[in-house]
Amino acid sequence: MFETPQTSQDVPLLTFVGVATLDALALVDRYPSANERVLATDMAYAGGGPAATAAVVAARLGHRTAFVGAVGEDDEGQRIVAGLELEGVDTSGVVIVPGAPSGASMVIIALATSTRAISNRPPPLVDLAEQSRVRDLLTSSAWIHVDHIGWHPTLAALTGARRRPLLSFDGGHHVEDFTCAGLDLYVPTVEALIIRYGDRPIRELLQTAQAEGARTVVATQGADGAFVLGPDGRAVHVGSFPVEVVSTLGAGDVFHGALVAELAHGHPLIEAVRRANAVAGLSCRALDGRSAIPTAAELDLYLTSQASDPSPLATIN
Repeated sequence: MFETPQTSQDVPLLTFVGVATLDALALVDRYPSANERVLATDMAYAGGGPAATAAVVAARLGHRTAFVGAVGEDDEGQRIVAGLELEGVDTSGVVIVPGAPSGASMVIIALATSTRAISNRPPPLVDLAEQSRVRDLLTSSAWIHVDHIGWHPTLAALTGARRRPLLSFDGGHHVEDFTCAGLDLYVPTVEALIIRYGDRPIRELLQTAQAEGARTVVATQGADGAFVLGPDGRAVHVGSFPVEVVSTLGAGDVFHGALVAELAHGHPLIEAVRRANAVAGLSCRALDGRSAIPTAAELDLYLTSQASDPSPLATIN
C-alpha cells in the first residue's frame, strides 16, 4: 500500500503539474467533409488539459489540491483559472505570461464513430521551476501528478529537495529523455507502452516498465479497462464500468486524477484502479471532460448501486 506523507492544513495534499486549456466543443452526427457545413447537436466551452482536469477530479473526490502551470494574460487564461478556483483548486502556482496566448483546443466529437478530432494551441512555455511558490507547493505535497509538459519542470524543482513526494506520471504523450526510474506510479496507455517497448504481450510491457524503475505501472486501454502491475509482481486486468457514453473526451485524464486521489485516500491499488475506472466512466456522460465527474459521495452511491461487480478482475498471464 502507498503511504501518504502527512502535510499541514495550509498546503495542498495533491499537486498537479502541466497543461490547462480552454476547450471549444461541438457534437456532430458525423465529421464534415472539406467545405461542408454539418449542424452541431450540442456545443460547449469547458476547461481542459491533462493535469488541470486531473486536479479537478481530485478536488471533487475531497482532496486539497493545487494546479501548477502557465496561462496567457488573456480572457482564456482568466477563464481557465476561474474554472479551477470554482472547483476549489489552489491556483497560486499558476504563472501568467504577459503577451502570450493561453492553451486552447477545438474539439469535434462525432456520434457515428464515437471518435473525436482535436486541434490545439499549446500553453505558453515558462520556467516553472524558477518560481518559489511552485517549489514550495511541490516539496510540500504528498503526491505530485505530472503530464508531458509538467515532467521536466517538476524534476528540476525537486532537485536538491529534502524530501521527495510520491510521484505519478501521465504517460500518454512522448517526453524527451523520459525514464521510469524513481516513479511511484506510471500511468501510460497500452499504445504508449507498445511505442516505447515494442509490440509485446501486456504482461511483458508492464514488467519492462517496472524493470526500468517504476514502482507501480497502470496501463489504460479505454473501454477495456486497465492493466495493473504492482510492487508485489502480480499483474491484473481491471475491467471498466458500462455507461451511456456521450463523449470520452478527457476520460484518461479523469482516470489519472481519480487513481491518485483514491491511492491518497488509502485504498489498496486494485480497489483504487476499480474506483478510478468508475469515475472515468461516469465522466463520459457529458459532452465535456469535467461536468459529469462525480463527487466522492456520488461515486460511493454509484458503486453501491451496482448489483454485481461489472469490473471483473483477471490475472494477466
